Amino acid sequence: MVIKKLHDAGLRSEHAYMAAIGSIGLTVLCWATSRKAESNADLARADRWGIFVGEWAPTFFGLGLALAHYEQRGITVGKS
Repeated sequence: MVIKKLHDAGLRSEHAYMAAIGSIGLTVLCWATSRKAESNADLARADRWGIFVGEWAPTFFGLGLALAHYEQRGITVGKS
């Protein structure tokens, strides 16, 4: 039901995959900039911020897979 609503709203599997790839890049960027901005004593906080953003990628990949499955099912059903 959620996947159908996302698909009806215009979200496609390619969008979710691009968001996943983007979040991986954002993870590296956040980690690198936080590492430079934080003092050596608080380096753990910079690492945690990068890990937090990095946890978004599997969610976006999962949404992409679910949307791709929904799209393939919709194409198959539509051709019958």
